Amino acid sequence: MIIVADSGSTKTTWMEVETGNKMVTEGLNPHFTTDEQFLAACRQVSTHFQLSTFSFQLYFYGAGCGNDSQRERVEKLLMAALRPEDLSVATDMLGACRAVSGRRESLVGILGTGSNICYYDGQRIVSQPVSTGYVMGDNGSANHVGRILLNDYLTRRMPEEVRALFYEAYPMSDDQFIDTVYHRPHPNRFLASLAPFAAAHQEDDYCNHVILTALYDWHHGPVETLQQQTGHEEGWLNIVGGFAKAIEPTLRRYFADQRLSIGTILADPIDGLRSYHSAARPE
Repeated sequence: MIIVADSGSTKTTWMEVETGNKMVTEGLNPHFTTDEQFLAACRQVSTHFQLSTFSFQLYFYGAGCGNDSQRERVEKLLMAALRPEDLSVATDMLGACRAVSGRRESLVGILGTGSNICYYDGQRIVSQPVSTGYVMGDNGSANHVGRILLNDYLTRRMPEEVRALFYEAYPMSDDQFIDTVYHRPHPNRFLASLAPFAAAHQEDDYCNHVILTALYDWHHGPVETLQQQTGHEEGWLNIVGGFAKAIEPTLRRYFADQRLSIGTILADPIDGLRSYHSAARPE
């Protein structure tokens, strides 16, 4: 029995590879999740899949697992809570690569709550710019778009007709917005939760401009940095992430005039990971 998990900052999707049976728990990014939250999610998983009655292999792909100390912490928590026969903990970036590119060479991006980019040679990640997180980085992500929207809303740079629609979607006072960002848990998730507004109105000039601004910063920041470092100036860019899928028309239009070609866009990598792990056990 093989269990695959794809964990971001917002949610974690778990799937039993053979049957396709899956469930969702909260995001288990170790930078934001306490041991107690992690173990509580694992208990839900154990009950759902009845793991105490099976021997199984677990492949856990998680945001925040690129850091050695955090990866080791995740390994210890998973072993203690689930007791898999075999355990592999890797980054969500590698999970994205395997899900969207399989064993094919490409650039692979993540545009979800956060963002990332790497050059994948079909087996491993060859090069990846340092991710600076939701405060300094995450260009192009839902968090980035939400940050622009909220800043424009609070400073009244957002057009009044759009501002009225935004308030209708998120009926909070200015003080409540500020308190949620600066004094409540998981501000990255909250900011990302505002981005569907832009995606839903991406044909509106203002919302389209916000999305294009975020994509421009991603393209001319992490993406171009990676291209320059690897010499991979042309070819395919495959992308994983719910936000990428939500803005797919704008995303494809933006890159239509670039040297990179957008290939596959997957909202959720879990089905791609199922195919990957069904085909052969990774090295």
